Amino acid sequence: MAGLGIAIGAGAISRATGGREDAALAALYLAALAVGVVMISWRGSSVELTHILFGSVLGVDDLALLMMGGAASATLLFLAVAWRPLVLECFDPSFARAVGVRGSAWHLGLMALVVVSLVAAFQAVGTLMAVGLMMLPAIAARHWARGVGTMVLVSVGVALAATLSGLLLSFHADVPSGPAIVLAAAALWAVSLVFGPVEGLAARWWPRRHLEG
Repeated sequence: MAGLGIAIGAGAISRATGGREDAALAALYLAALAVGVVMISWRGSSVELTHILFGSVLGVDDLALLMMGGAASATLLFLAVAWRPLVLECFDPSFARAVGVRGSAWHLGLMALVVVSLVAAFQAVGTLMAVGLMMLPAIAARHWARGVGTMVLVSVGVALAATLSGLLLSFHADVPSGPAIVLAAAALWAVSLVFGPVEGLAARWWPRRHLEG
C-alpha cells in the first residue's frame, strides 16, 4: 500500500507542477526509504540495515525469487497490453486525449508496477541499489537508439550485461554484489555517454564529415 501511495503521489505531483515524474518518484521513494530506516533504528529490529539498503544476490530465498518473477511477469503482461496507449501518453498526450485513450490510467498503472518492481528487487540488490539498476540501463540506452522499442531492447541488454559483469566483479574482487552490479551499470552508462552514436560526447567532438560530391 505504501508503494502504491508513492506511485499515486508522484503522478499527482507531476501533473500539478508540470515537473518530471521520474524525479518526483525518486524523491518520494528515497524519502519513504529514509522514514523506514529511521523507524527500524528507533524501534529496533533483527534485520541488518546494510542488507535492506544494499541487498544480497547470493542470499535470495525462494519467496523473493517468486516475488521478482511475479513482478517481471506482471510488467511484461502489462506492457504487452498497454504499449500503444503508454507511448501516446508519453509523447503526444493531446492526441491521446483526442482519440479517447485514457492515458492517465495506463500511466498510473505503469508507475505502480515501477514501485512493485523496486520492492521486489530490494532483497537482491537493496532498496538503494534497485533505483540505480532500474535507471542506469535506460539512460545508457538513450545514447544507442532513437526509437522507443529499440531503446527498450538496448536497456534490457545493458541490464543483463551489468548484472553478469557485476556478479563476476563481486566474486573475484570480494565486494558486495548489489553495489558491484550498479557499478557495472554505471560503467556501461559512461561508455555509452562517450561512445554512443546518439548525443554521445565522441559524436559531438568528432562529427562525421559528409562526403563531398
